[in-house]
Amino acid sequence: MSLLGQRSQSELDDTAKGESLTKGTSHIVIAAVVATVVVSIAIAIYVITGEKPPVATAQIVDIWAHPMHEVTPAFDANGSSVSQSTFDQVLVFTHVRLYNQSKNPIFLHQILTNVTLKDGSIDSSFAGTASQYLRTFKAYPDLEPWFNPPIDTELTLQPGETKEGTFVSSFRLAKEQWDARKTLDFTFGFRYQPEVKAAATGAVIDR
Repeated sequence: MSLLGQRSQSELDDTAKGESLTKGTSHIVIAAVVATVVVSIAIAIYVITGEKPPVATAQIVDIWAHPMHEVTPAFDANGSSVSQSTFDQVLVFTHVRLYNQSKNPIFLHQILTNVTLKDGSIDSSFAGTASQYLRTFKAYPDLEPWFNPPIDTELTLQPGETKEGTFVSSFRLAKEQWDARKTLDFTFGFRYQPEVKAAATGAVIDR
């Protein structure tokens, strides 16, 4: 055999070492890529799930509703015949308890009541102010037995403070639509903070 066709044992050993080093390097690269992917997924999960707790908790204590169906008179004040019209409305009264679990004052600025209807559409209504809540009971004195003090829809909660009260929302829905609803939930908006959501879990009584 020609000397040119022969490789010394030392050359063969060097080649084996090179191949081994190349394989080891590829394993390190793969491990680094996998570690990067795992860390990225962990960060994404942290961001998506929002590990930071909400600034406040909203406990729905009680909910009751007052469906109304009104028909206008068929005659005017002079006794002349006039066309009649109907008016459907549901007043939703919600007693809520808000607790500031953050380390800073927080400022409520709106409350939204959300009804998911039978067809999947969502009907939302802003809660009335405390003064509008009081006027509702003057307009409908038959509701007086169920009066509770209102909650200020623009209140300030100090750290660790709890405030509660009732608010009213109004929906232009017929009783049949209200009864066929799928869900009922609430969105509490605090200035400069993420919204706080709460679902109605107990029974809603019609009065």
